[in-house]
Amino acid sequence: MPDASQPPIRTQKLSVSVETGTILHGIDLTVTDGEAVALLGANGSGKSTLIKAMVGIVPITSGSAEIFGADITAARRSVPWSRIGYVPQRLGPSSGVPATAVEVVASGLLHNRRLRTGRATRKKALEALDQVGLADRAHDSVQVFSGGQQQRVLIARALVRDPDLIILDEPLAGIDRASKEALARTLARMRGNGTTVLVVLHELGELAGMLERAVVLRHGRVIFDGLPPSAAPGHDHPDHDHVHAHADTAPPGHTVPDLRSEW
Repeated sequence: MPDASQPPIRTQKLSVSVETGTILHGIDLTVTDGEAVALLGANGSGKSTLIKAMVGIVPITSGSAEIFGADITAARRSVPWSRIGYVPQRLGPSSGVPATAVEVVASGLLHNRRLRTGRATRKKALEALDQVGLADRAHDSVQVFSGGQQQRVLIARALVRDPDLIILDEPLAGIDRASKEALARTLARMRGNGTTVLVVLHELGELAGMLERAVVLRHGRVIFDGLPPSAAPGHDHPDHDHVHAHADTAPPGHTVPDLRSEW
């Protein structure tokens, strides 16, 4: 069970810079236990960079990121990675080996670079595939799957860990409507079981009904943190899912309360 004394995610003054400039500027963000949070913003706003910094894929230039109280830069080995499910945008480049769906999902049980083998592992992998509606494709190569099906395999790979925290990077991008609806149902079930959800989105779309908080980035800075527009009184129309459009077109003088009142 999650440690109630430490939030699943906390960043303090987190900045990321590369040779061409600074991508993130002093991000302060806390996600509490059981929350479902959307990280929104236009392309290039720094959304994916932020979550990659949180999970140690992108180096942090300054500031800190903590997962369940463990600082990933100062005490990486103490981070409870087994409690975290991370879903990237797409499967990585093929190694030439036609891995099956059940093999990809079972790889989510890697521990200290060793894969737990045996019937228990296979059973958990099949159960995770069933949760995303792909149990009947368990032994098919993921190379022949559609983009939406591959995304569901990645979600199953995260689910197989029974995570307390799941982080998803643009899971709705480029997938069909049926896959989006299946993803929404899966995440809703996870939320019902107490899993904390942080999801990077371009717009809320099919996930609007389960998300209770929106954090909007613009040019590497947080410009809004509060109720998503679909949860605001009188603003439950799908057109209001385009949170980033409000943020990206707002004049520089706008503040967080100004944006909230416009919705």
